[in-house]
Amino acid sequence: MSVLAWSQNLTPERAAAAGARYVDKATLLAESDFVSLHLKLSERTHHIIGAAEIAQMKKTAYLINTSRGPVVNEPALLKALNEGWIAGAALDVFEVEPTDPADPIFKLDNVIAAPHALCWTDQCFAGNGAADIKAVLDVMKGQVPRGVVNREVLERPGFKAKLAAFGNKTDTLLHDLVGWQ
Repeated sequence: MSVLAWSQNLTPERAAAAGARYVDKATLLAESDFVSLHLKLSERTHHIIGAAEIAQMKKTAYLINTSRGPVVNEPALLKALNEGWIAGAALDVFEVEPTDPADPIFKLDNVIAAPHALCWTDQCFAGNGAADIKAVLDVMKGQVPRGVVNREVLERPGFKAKLAAFGNKTDTLLHDLVGWQ
């Protein structure tokens, strides 16, 4: 599979490091079979996908939004889906939530809709909790926790000092936390 990437903040180097080819927004829309949105909601991203953007997509393409509902202009998407501008959409977020069960988007055969909380199971919560505790314990041991997203913070002198200070003071505390490793 060829992966294209575009973002207002992405560089070609970061895209390549993730195994994607950086392109401009118009190219991404015009060439992709699946356009999957992964962005936060902000003033810059509100309705970043509207009628003009959907019109640039292939008629055989699918729009996937699992980020935030208002990044897509839902009335424009509904019109595009009804008129066959694109093949379909998969959504687990909506512009207005909670969404009215009578919303016409739910009646379309070319839409897959799921709750944004699809993964919130007991097992998922337990796994998240265990990962969070492990990260806290790593910091308390003076170790960098797994999964740091903003890795540049690891090089800041203030962070390094805090990490070192924790590591020097927590041996006794960690010893008392029987069962946690």
